[in-house]
Amino acid sequence: MRDSDLDYEAWVESISPSITNDALWRVEAYRLALFLADLSWQDVTKLAKDKRTVALSDQMYRALGSISANIAEGFSRGSHRDRVRFYEYALGSGRESRDWYHKARHILSDDVVEQRFSLLAQIIRLLLRMVSDQRGYAVREESAPYGVDADWSQ
Repeated sequence: MRDSDLDYEAWVESISPSITNDALWRVEAYRLALFLADLSWQDVTKLAKDKRTVALSDQMYRALGSISANIAEGFSRGSHRDRVRFYEYALGSGRESRDWYHKARHILSDDVVEQRFSLLAQIIRLLLRMVSDQRGYAVREESAPYGVDADWSQ
């Protein structure tokens, strides 16, 4: 199946009942992360064809696969502290994946990169909420002033 043919509803229908019948399937962040990992298959395949981005493709696919894997492992833990730890790992992998997609923008189309950024942003927001829920208090992104000195080249 080509990436252009892969939409979320069709993808859900293709998933094995051994996955969809598990309680983990009710976790939206897990479903979206698993979907993104499947979407990224075409992306990393394209990146692997260019010798300059072979290592990038490997790192990207590992980070993307780690999101759903860590959600699955955290979901299966008995304590809030253990769940939070794995959800935070998933959150870190989500941000790492976003970073790899930024670096891959030279090979992948702008449209693909923006679609992946959008999906990653949604997953990251869900994970922040999951971490907050497990901790019992809100986790907020700090507003950081990012500035660039226009005269940096001198």
